[in-house]
Amino acid sequence: MSQITQFLRRAVQINGRGTATICGDRQQDWISFADRVARLAGGLAALGFVPGDRIGILSLNSDRYLESFFGLSWGGFVFVPINTRLAPPEIVFWLTDSGCAGLLVDDAYLPVLPKFLPETPAVRHVIHIGDGPTPDRQISYEALIDGSAPAGDAGRRDSDIAGIFYTGGTTGRSKGVMLSHDNVLSNANNIATAVPFLPETCYIHAAPMFHIADGAMTFIVTANGGRHVFLPPFDPGTFLAMIETHRVTVSLIVPTMINMTVHHPDVTTRDLSSFKDMLYGASPMPEAVILRAMEVMPNVRFTQAYGQSEASPLMTLMPPEALWIDGKLSKRLKSAGRGVLDCEIAIMDENDREVPRGTVGEVCGRGKMVMLGYWKQPELTAHTLRNGWLHTGDGGYMDEDGFVYIVDRVKDMIVSGGENVYSAEVEEALYAHPSVAECAVIGVPDDKWGERVHAIVRFKEGMAVSEEELIRSCHERIAGYKCPRSVMIRDEALPLSGAGKILKSELRKPYWQGLEKRVN
Repeated sequence: MSQITQFLRRAVQINGRGTATICGDRQQDWISFADRVARLAGGLAALGFVPGDRIGILSLNSDRYLESFFGLSWGGFVFVPINTRLAPPEIVFWLTDSGCAGLLVDDAYLPVLPKFLPETPAVRHVIHIGDGPTPDRQISYEALIDGSAPAGDAGRRDSDIAGIFYTGGTTGRSKGVMLSHDNVLSNANNIATAVPFLPETCYIHAAPMFHIADGAMTFIVTANGGRHVFLPPFDPGTFLAMIETHRVTVSLIVPTMINMTVHHPDVTTRDLSSFKDMLYGASPMPEAVILRAMEVMPNVRFTQAYGQSEASPLMTLMPPEALWIDGKLSKRLKSAGRGVLDCEIAIMDENDREVPRGTVGEVCGRGKMVMLGYWKQPELTAHTLRNGWLHTGDGGYMDEDGFVYIVDRVKDMIVSGGENVYSAEVEEALYAHPSVAECAVIGVPDDKWGERVHAIVRFKEGMAVSEEELIRSCHERIAGYKCPRSVMIRDEALPLSGAGKILKSELRKPYWQGLEKRVN
């Protein structure tokens, strides 16, 4: 049986009096945590929510975010984590597309509520999970828990949908990835093959909790009765200080965050002796950064992970011991690792036939971790899961020893600072400006972000505007991290293929000359 709430019951059973969460001045054990989870489920039911209802979460990392994951599962509801970096129109789409009947929101996002809530009439209740005063017409999270009796476990399990995690779409439309209890628990167990999780484990939520990658850690740490510590917005100095203060043992962040951390002045002055394991993924790891990390954190095992939301999300792991041969950094630094226990990996051609080792094709996977499908998109689901395989849209190859190397995106996706940016969505925002005749958005190398979003634009005759104006126009339509960080203006038409498509491969060449474009 696969059941998210089973992990919580195990934590209570093996470490009930052990510390469950530390969030600022708040601290609780697993027995108290489980009681609050059951009361949250009871309170939501009293408000009229029924099993299967979708409920959004728009919040920075916190103990209440963790309680919400388990409370919604306990009540049989479906959690919909909202990317905190979205623009209001994007939040409207996520809430309306998923049909969210409720929303949990913290203090940080109260100011943006009036910009999207009037456009989401299906949201019947807004529950305030912040520390400040609860605004009018909202429900206090703490009052809801205090005034509610514990509910019985609704018993959702196995192939029942547990959550919807939205990801970008190449057509500009976000896709709701439906993950089941099977999916979530399978991935948690896959993570456990990389890191030893015990009641003594202390995990810091440094990556945003709306990311499914952090979610994989969330559930396996809970299952083993470990401690959860929360870093609301990422800051490298605070991250290092919290490792020292709370004796953190493990974390998962993206290479951009690692780069900021290992070059922070406090990295050599803080006591990091408790810190044993760092998992990373979502964007390329520069060799200089991993070498610096190993130098300043010599006792830390660095494990690379590769996957996507559709795989909930883990597909491969690169163990730290595989990075070295005879004391030297091996070529496998460029690998995404081998398939995890519950994921069979194959490299396929366009006809879904496996290609020979060393040949580039599309990375595909199958196993218990593969999503149920895309919310309300059956045709796209059938295409992505055709012939029993999850088609990732990533180009890569496998060597003779089963190590997978990702060479480029089959889809036009840019990975900037660990966030996926789809060029079609950015291009749509650029085309909304009346002066733009044609444009192409590509990823170009960036020392800080791995890749940065770069736009190449040709204006309509006599209608030129500044680079700043174009970027500002994009900020009005899409999330800031998706907006171009640089713009090149050109007078001549963009190069086209025989089929009339813009040749982005030609536009990328000058920026990637002599470099290897990798996505991990």
